[in-house]
Amino acid sequence: MKHLSDTDFARLRTLRQSLHKIPEMGFEEIKTSDLIGQTLASIGVPFEQGIGGTGVVATLSKGVSGKSIGLRADIDALPIQEATNLPYRSTHEGRMHACGHDGHTTMLLGAIRALKDVPFDGTVHFIFQPAEEHGKGAYAMMEDGLFDRFPVEAVYGLHNMPWLEAGRIALNPGPIMGAEDNFVIRVRGQGGHAAMPHKTKDAMVIAASIVCELQTIVARNIDPLQGGVVSCTEFLTDGAVNVIPTEVTIKGDTRSFLPEVSELIEDRMHRIARGLSEAHGAELEFSYARVFPSTVNTATEAGVAATAAVKAIGAQNVDANCPPMMASEDFGAMLRRRPGCYAFIGNRGADGQGGVMLHNASYDFNDAIIPDGVAYWVSLVETALPV
Repeated sequence: MKHLSDTDFARLRTLRQSLHKIPEMGFEEIKTSDLIGQTLASIGVPFEQGIGGTGVVATLSKGVSGKSIGLRADIDALPIQEATNLPYRSTHEGRMHACGHDGHTTMLLGAIRALKDVPFDGTVHFIFQPAEEHGKGAYAMMEDGLFDRFPVEAVYGLHNMPWLEAGRIALNPGPIMGAEDNFVIRVRGQGGHAAMPHKTKDAMVIAASIVCELQTIVARNIDPLQGGVVSCTEFLTDGAVNVIPTEVTIKGDTRSFLPEVSELIEDRMHRIARGLSEAHGAELEFSYARVFPSTVNTATEAGVAATAAVKAIGAQNVDANCPPMMASEDFGAMLRRRPGCYAFIGNRGADGQGGVMLHNASYDFNDAIIPDGVAYWVSLVETALPV
C-alpha cells in the first residue's frame, strides 16, 4: 500500500532529520512542539499545543459516525551525547534522539497528510506525547484532560525496533512490554576500622548478602511462565579503602507483566532485606516505586491493528503473535484508561542501517521505514473507521 510519492518521502525524510537535530528532554520539547505545530499548520489540520506541558493533539474528522480513535507518537529525547558523524547529528550538547522518537513523530505527521486524501468515517486524534522516557508524559496529558477533551474509543501506538527487519510489523493480543518498578534499599550498620571488623556491624557484607538473595525471587518465587526480572544496578557506600562503611545503599530495577507479580517482588524483596538486616543487628530503609505500568494490548484492538498491518505491508511481513519484551513504555498508562494496541515496526535495513540498539549513542532511525509506518497508520484508520 503506497501513500507517499517520492516528493512526499523526501519531505518527510528532511523533517525527520530536522527533528533529529533538535532533541529535547521530557517537558522541554519546545522547539519540537513548535516544529510539529508548523507542520500541522502547513497541512491545514487543526491542533492544540500545551497539552500536558508540551504535548500536541491534532484532529481530523470525516463522515458522519461518532466513532473516534487516537494515534500516539512520542516526541522526547535522551540525555546521551551523540556519537555519530551524521550531517544532521544533534545540535544540542548531551541530548540525542537515541530511541527513534523523531521517526515516530515523522511517520504520524506523514499519516496526517496522507489521510487528508483518504476516506474514513469518524474522528482521529493524533497525540504527540512528551516525556515518555521517564514515564510521566502519558500521565501528564491524561491529567490535563486528554481523553475528556479529545474522546477516543481506542488508542494505538507504534515503536521502531532494531532487532526487527525493516518492512515488518509485530504485535500481540496481550502483554507486549513489561512494567518497570524501582527500588532503594538502605542498610545502616556500624562502621569502623577495616582491621577490626569484629567491632563493627558491617553494612557492606549485609548488603552484599541482600543482593545475592534477591536473585532467588525470580528463581524460586515467580511462576516461570509469568516472567520477572530483578536487577540491582547501584551499590553505594560511605566507606573507604580502610574503612568499613556504616551505610550501604542498593538501588535497582524490576520488571514484570502482571500486577500480582510486581506485588510479589516487592513483598519478597522487603522480607529478604529486613530479615538479613535484623539478623545482623542493622537498620533498614526500604522504598519501592512503580514507574511504568505494563503495556497490555486488548484482543479486539490487536485484531484491528493486525488486519491493518496486513493490508499495509502484506501478511508475510506481519507477526500478530510476537513474544513480549521486558522493556517498558508509558503508553501502558493510556491502555489502562482505553483499549488499544501497541505495535513494533522493524528498523533494521539489509545494509545494517537502523540496526544499532535503542538508547545507544550510535543509534539512528532508518528513514527507509517511513513509508511503511505511514501506510500502517493510514490502513489502521481505514480499518477502525471504515466508510
